[in-house]
Amino acid sequence: MSNLNSQLITYQQRVDQTLKNFINELPFQNSQLVQAIRYGTLLGGKRVRPCLVYATGEMFNLPLNSLDAAAAAIECMHAYSLIHDDLPAMDNDNYRRGQQSCHIKFSEADAILAGDALQTLAFSILTDKPMPNVTLKDRLAMLSELAQSSGAAGMCAGQSLDIISKNCQISLASLEQIHRNKTGSLIRAAIRIGALAAGKRRKNALLLLDKYAEAIGLAFQVQDDILDIIGETNRIDKQKCFDQQFSKNTYPALLGFDTARIKVKDLYREALLALDSLSVQSYNPKLLYIMTDFIIKRNN
Repeated sequence: MSNLNSQLITYQQRVDQTLKNFINELPFQNSQLVQAIRYGTLLGGKRVRPCLVYATGEMFNLPLNSLDAAAAAIECMHAYSLIHDDLPAMDNDNYRRGQQSCHIKFSEADAILAGDALQTLAFSILTDKPMPNVTLKDRLAMLSELAQSSGAAGMCAGQSLDIISKNCQISLASLEQIHRNKTGSLIRAAIRIGALAAGKRRKNALLLLDKYAEAIGLAFQVQDDILDIIGETNRIDKQKCFDQQFSKNTYPALLGFDTARIKVKDLYREALLALDSLSVQSYNPKLLYIMTDFIIKRNN
């Protein structure tokens, strides 16, 4: 467990410092906009997506400084999604990570603009910031991956489907479609972006990494649904039992609590099988094994 904590802390501290550096470069530092950006981005969190960028890139022996910009970009996109997700027109949640949501701390207008700015900052970072050992062709592929995963073909599509499904019972297949887009697409993008940074070395690994990403992305959401029931407000990303309170469709609601936990275990095994296959091909995904254990076995 110490190796797990040590590795995650290294990644988390690294991306936090990178984010601070990039935000500190923005103009109008004393404005409400930049204060809301800083608040919404540096409020805390597990940094799962940037950690997956680092862990995947290290599988191809990339140095961490080649991955810093990509890790920060993916976290900017994630932070934007959370700020907008909490807005009254979306999930209408007043708390995030045990603190006031951005629109409560500041205003709805500030939160909307902060989210907009973080989305564009993600692309600006991927376009402009140093990425040693990464070719322009691969940088362009990373930009395309982030755009596809976060827009109408990915995260935004999932959010829209989630809103439409409120206050009505949906099938398990429909719920999985929502979460493979709303949550899973950006997790998959983090893994793929870490691989894309590696250039030709990624060629024989992408298919297995996609299988891994599909399993771990869905497992992350099922575990989140479980933690919404058993977690504490200051240890999860939203108010405890928020989903139950607003009759949202969740895996425990559709499957039952025990079956949802079995689902997580099944997805965990799928993820490990994909990593095992990568190991057979002489890759070294040991840091992705660590991330898998963290995602599945976390209690917050």
